[in-house]
Amino acid sequence: MARRYDPDRRQRIIDAAIRVVGEKGLAGLSHRSVAAEADVPLGSTTYHFKTLDELMVAALRQASEGFAKVVASRGGLEDPRPDLAAELAGCLGEWLASDRTGVELEYELYLAALRRPALRPVAAEWAEDVARQIARHTDPVTARALVALMDGICLQVLLTGVPYDEEYAREVLARMIPRAH
Repeated sequence: MARRYDPDRRQRIIDAAIRVVGEKGLAGLSHRSVAAEADVPLGSTTYHFKTLDELMVAALRQASEGFAKVVASRGGLEDPRPDLAAELAGCLGEWLASDRTGVELEYELYLAALRRPALRPVAAEWAEDVARQIARHTDPVTARALVALMDGICLQVLLTGVPYDEEYAREVLARMIPRAH
């Protein structure tokens, strides 16, 4: 029997892993559950991803693009002198309003790095990339602090069910940004 050429199979497996985590959480993620969701043979998942950690890394890398896409689509951080606090608060608001399941999934995979060391570099890449974009408008220490504050705001919204308050976010972000002299 000839082997079927399927150039999109790896991507379908990653997409399926994201759907499985979205529906069942990380506890529901296995090569078998992903193979069933992607409608591929079990051997395909283990061929493309030897371990679950490899599959989670690919899923986290793809899932973590959500916030970056919002930042890019808004373009505010490209302005030479943005109202940084307002732009960041707006990005958070747009991201949280876009696809709640996607945001929850990003954070579930992001926080999985606490127990899975293989995910830590990918989680760190996300934070470093956002901090690097912000650092074009402030110093690197403030940029990292702003990322930490944004993470905290997002987690509070996700965990408490309290609606996102963009004005509050703008105000607390502004408090962390040094005033120009």
